Amino acid sequence: MQKIGRCKVGTAAHEIGHTLGFFHTHSRHDRDKFILFNRENVESKYLDEFTKQTTLTNENYGIPYDYGSIMHYGATMASLDGQPTMLARDGNYTQTLGSPFVSFYDLIMMNFHYGCNTICKRETSARCSMGGIPHPRNCSTCLCPTGYGGKECKERPQGCGQEYEATSSYKVLEDVVGHPEQGYTDREDYEKCTYWVKAPTGKKIEIEIVGLSDGLAVDGCQYGGVEIKTNKDQKLTGYRFCAKEDAGVRLVSKRNIVPIITYNRVYFTKTILKYRIAP
Repeated sequence: MQKIGRCKVGTAAHEIGHTLGFFHTHSRHDRDKFILFNRENVESKYLDEFTKQTTLTNENYGIPYDYGSIMHYGATMASLDGQPTMLARDGNYTQTLGSPFVSFYDLIMMNFHYGCNTICKRETSARCSMGGIPHPRNCSTCLCPTGYGGKECKERPQGCGQEYEATSSYKVLEDVVGHPEQGYTDREDYEKCTYWVKAPTGKKIEIEIVGLSDGLAVDGCQYGGVEIKTNKDQKLTGYRFCAKEDAGVRLVSKRNIVPIITYNRVYFTKTILKYRIAP
């Protein structure tokens, strides 16, 4: 069996982030509010990679801590014994650490850092929904958070996936993405499907993980998994899961819409969820 390779595109994006001025997310001056850092379990030669910045050295432009930032190390990075060096204080986010994707807040921070956020004037720019922002290179259209698309972020992104209506009774969402016939050779890019689960205005949605494929559980769910966006702030990366042990996890949305993104670049990923209007 071929050994799964490192996610090269994500690594390159991470290093470009440093070149353009980004610190590690887990080095933010406010990191202790969001992660538990176990310094004693870090290989000494890597300790500098975890140095916490101060308010004098670290400007975050009012952008919240994003566990799914491309600049965040995985939970077991530089571990002495394979156990976590970092844990998310919101435990459902621990597998999201070490993401291979540039997050939406990464894009927003980069735009603030280089002043691109001032290019589009409010009165002549697109009106973006769900926290989207006018595209600095075409102010009449929007850059949208993951799970949203269209000119004003009011549509489900093009491609596979569907929209479902939640009711008071559980319904099942089952998805398979990937190519098992290609074995464990990692493909050039990810295949993604985006689902929307919706409920009437004022209602919340309960999502429960019924089952996930075995064998692809690594930090950041880099090879395949599911992202479930139940936060009120849809600009934040959602919760990502990729381990069969996640069966039974329940999330309740803050909104009446939950984007669910399944993705894969190695072998295949099967996701089974059930959902309903939260009681």
